[in-house]
Amino acid sequence: METRHPVVAGQFYPGTKAECIREIRECLGDEPVSADLPENIAAGIVPHAGWVFSGALAAMVFDSIKKVHEKVDTFIIFGAAHYHVGQAAIYDKGLWSTPMGTIEINEMLAEAIAKNVSGTICDRKAHAGEHSIEVQVPFIQYLFEGANIVPIIVPPLLSAFDIGKSVGKLIKDSDKKIVCIGSTDLTHYGPRYGFNPEGTGRAGIEWARDINDKSFIDLAVELKGAELLKDAMQKNNACGAGAAAAAIGAAKAQGKTKGKLLGHEHSDDIMRVKYNHSSQESVGYAAIIF
Repeated sequence: METRHPVVAGQFYPGTKAECIREIRECLGDEPVSADLPENIAAGIVPHAGWVFSGALAAMVFDSIKKVHEKVDTFIIFGAAHYHVGQAAIYDKGLWSTPMGTIEINEMLAEAIAKNVSGTICDRKAHAGEHSIEVQVPFIQYLFEGANIVPIIVPPLLSAFDIGKSVGKLIKDSDKKIVCIGSTDLTHYGPRYGFNPEGTGRAGIEWARDINDKSFIDLAVELKGAELLKDAMQKNNACGAGAAAAAIGAAKAQGKTKGKLLGHEHSDDIMRVKYNHSSQESVGYAAIIF
């Protein structure tokens, strides 16, 4: 059976099962998620940087889903397109491997999406070097025994919101619990990223966090997926706007009218707390559920 092997294990997250479990538990923390959670969670938005920076926020989303839904049958994971261009690419067959073991692809659902959702194709090769979905999978393996996945890379095209809505309509009446996840980081700020319109240093990073990221977050919470895509193109405030818009579309198609922000951080703030060190660059991360 074809297996997609990890490409960022030992870099973005630990390279062994024991280390993954230890770090996942650290990311989950001892304090329960304090937000009032809805009776049903249809979708979420998670970051995809190294776990040391964004793992706690990703864990918030998966932990919230676990608290509401003890069992999830399938996670449809919409990933950022760091390398892939063109139509949304579905990984449609076989297994994915991480240091936590293997997880099955829901081949029937993948085939149904490919057949019924315009703008998608089956393209396993597109996933070869992409990390934005991979870093989510160990959280699923740890928290949701028996769950399977459908990985879909979604480029930041204006069609991404409609792709998500079509997926949401397809799964809306399923007798299985299916949750859609959109994987994106927010503003990449500083000279290294070629984006520092408010100058270098702390003032610019605070602008990225408090103004540029907030524009994305506000649109996401209001489920304005089409506007979010345009905003991201104009303001450079998300690297996975297509993935986020698809998750929002899926949530909206299933009757959701409002999202909930669980947390928002920037890598420079995390570096200051964890390492007592600052940088001229910073990346934003958000955890949102619908």
